[in-house]
Amino acid sequence: MTPDFSPPALRVTGATKRFGAVLALDNVDLSVDHGQVLALLGDNGAGKSTLIQCLSGAHRLDSGTIEMNGQAVEISSPAAARALGIETVYQDLALFDNLDPAANFYAGREAAGPSWLPRGLRLLRRREMAGATGSVLSRLDVGIPDLKANVGLMSGGQRQAIAVARAAAFASQIVILDEPTAALGLRESRRVLDLIRRLRDEGRAVIVISHAMDHVIEIADRAVVMRRGRKVGEEVPHADNRQRIVSLIVGGDA
Repeated sequence: MTPDFSPPALRVTGATKRFGAVLALDNVDLSVDHGQVLALLGDNGAGKSTLIQCLSGAHRLDSGTIEMNGQAVEISSPAAARALGIETVYQDLALFDNLDPAANFYAGREAAGPSWLPRGLRLLRRREMAGATGSVLSRLDVGIPDLKANVGLMSGGQRQAIAVARAAAFASQIVILDEPTAALGLRESRRVLDLIRRLRDEGRAVIVISHAMDHVIEIADRAVVMRRGRKVGEEVPHADNRQRIVSLIVGGDA
């Protein structure tokens, strides 16, 4: 087999971020390849959320570099992150409960026309958006019984799947998931894990924050452990080194 020398989908070098006297990120390095799931692990306050907020444009690094496919990029806002092909799903999902899946998919980026009209006067292409949403959900094998139902009437697993599928629809490069199986039952967690695998199989780079070690071992190709704003270790997660990873997280002896 010919070695793959292509650059990673994302490389972060020397990421540093302060909030006043608090050093939230301290010279953090990490990378993730296309078609790979990277788990980002650590206790509360480890710096995981700050790092993904810098990658998604909610915060800006004080120092350090971000490269995508070998090219240096600057992520100055959420819009800039989305333009680079990065989509993030936070724990609150950011779904509108009173809208159906298609309206949630296209909220803020509605398909409308004709293009020669001022944006406020264009007509929404509802059928086009509904068809595209249905195609994405079908491709990712996300089962939603009624695509016209408001998402507020759906189960936690269905809502999570819609949020992840929405990210997949617009993320050409990287999908970031913050605790995607939190508060879900066994069956619904299984569906979300299967969805993450499909994203990987489609060639996306996926970064997952999770406290569920069983899920990390099952889906992650690599795991980076953070503690007090620093990267303290990296492992290929499997059952045999589970205790080693947990020790890195809590700061005990391996």
